Amino acid sequence: MKGRLISLEGGEGAGKSTLLAGLSAHFERSGMDVLYTREPGGTPVGEAIRALVLDPARRGMAVETELLLMFAARAQLVREVLQPALVSGRWVLCDRFTDASYAYQGGGRSIDATRIGELERIATGGLKPDLTLLLDLPVAHGRARASQRSDADRIEVERDDFFERVRVTYLARAQAEPARFRVIDALQPVDAVLQAAVAAIDALRADVTT
Repeated sequence: MKGRLISLEGGEGAGKSTLLAGLSAHFERSGMDVLYTREPGGTPVGEAIRALVLDPARRGMAVETELLLMFAARAQLVREVLQPALVSGRWVLCDRFTDASYAYQGGGRSIDATRIGELERIATGGLKPDLTLLLDLPVAHGRARASQRSDADRIEVERDDFFERVRVTYLARAQAEPARFRVIDALQPVDAVLQAAVAAIDALRADVTT
């Protein structure tokens, strides 16, 4: 049986790392064999690209360069990790996927969505998540949370208006594909966020077995 791909999306400070930890514990209790990966990264090539893209010293990077690097890492992840896992029947939970490029490079950097779509077809071969969990919260709240973490990377230092565009784009994509997206209020307590995510995943599992 074909595996399933779940992506986790959200702006800065949305609580993705906290949710991933909670989901990991849930999957372990449920006996689910889930592969975890992230973008950019997830492979040796992808992790090298991640270090380059997020390096604060690379402030002069062109927006087109950033976009192409993101899709280069994604192409490697799809072919080296995602496709083999899904064909073998494993479920995969990926911290960000192609929606992030539409949100960050499309919304944030104002790159035309048509150009992103062309790269998506090349890099992913049409692979889309079966379920996308979008953690949503106001930018000011997310930025306040993120400021308590370690030093900001090259993208995290952007201005609030950049992240407002990111959020708007994420929500627009969720509205356009309601069957795939589950928007979760990330201002809720951690347990409530986890409960909402688990409910969405359990619904997907039920669809698979019926």
